[in-house]
Amino acid sequence: MSARGVFFIVGPTATGKSDIAVDVALTCGGEIVGADAFQMYNGLELLTAKPGDELRERVPHHLVGTVPLNATLNAEHFRSAALASIADIHARGKPAFVVGGSGLYVKTLTHGLSRLPAANARLRAELDGSTTPELVARLEQLDALTAASIDRSNRRRVVRALEVCLLSGRPASELRDQQAPSQLPVGVCLLRDRPELYERINSRVEAMFANGVVAEVRNLGEIGPTAAQTLGLRPICALLDGQISQAECIASIQQATRRYAKRQLTWFARQTSFEPLNLSRTSFGEAVEFISRRARLSFAQQDD
Repeated sequence: MSARGVFFIVGPTATGKSDIAVDVALTCGGEIVGADAFQMYNGLELLTAKPGDELRERVPHHLVGTVPLNATLNAEHFRSAALASIADIHARGKPAFVVGGSGLYVKTLTHGLSRLPAANARLRAELDGSTTPELVARLEQLDALTAASIDRSNRRRVVRALEVCLLSGRPASELRDQQAPSQLPVGVCLLRDRPELYERINSRVEAMFANGVVAEVRNLGEIGPTAAQTLGLRPICALLDGQISQAECIASIQQATRRYAKRQLTWFARQTSFEPLNLSRTSFGEAVEFISRRARLSFAQQDD
């Protein structure tokens, strides 16, 4: 992907990316392309913390709420849709702001897709006979780096990592690290001090429940295997089945989200072309001004 006319605003969940990105896009006359794996689905507005109607009315958002819940998504699908959205934005003479926290999806735009082996039905059937802990243990033996960074509770991702190792005969992390961007991506990584970020996560989960996330999940229709991995969905289903209390459900989602944020921080720390900006030490207005200035400078340099 050409980096021309594209600026990234990334960072862990609950940092406040959506609000800041809208003001930056307004200031620069641009539009937003979402880079969140689960916000792409049409539904689960509360559970996935999608930008609200007011924000989406102020600035056009692409790839937010565009895919049915029963559809299967992956990084390749995202990249294709994101590139089409970016091309559409550029065709109207506007810059594109890629905003989100799904590191793998962001990396498909900054580095392209890995040349990894295709899925193998026979091997997957074999792997499906093992428990998730057994699969994780096997991955640790074959690719310790991937095993340390992957979401171990996401069985689908663990199976895919093992599949890549077994079919290629090499660690998945080694194959992915061979990628290199054709042009250096430009953007900022929004951060907060860890205690503040965790408090924002806890408060946001509580607000989800106050605003009706349980009813949102109760009224879901058909849901596919990818959307079923949405953070917090399983605990709420357990709550609806009477297996856990609401207090236990909230605590479980808060803990899982904090762990997810920690993994995101680790991921984005390795993306050195994204300039860090700590919102715990910067006011909202200062952050918008700083990012807008950086984006305009980037666009001007690209046009030279």
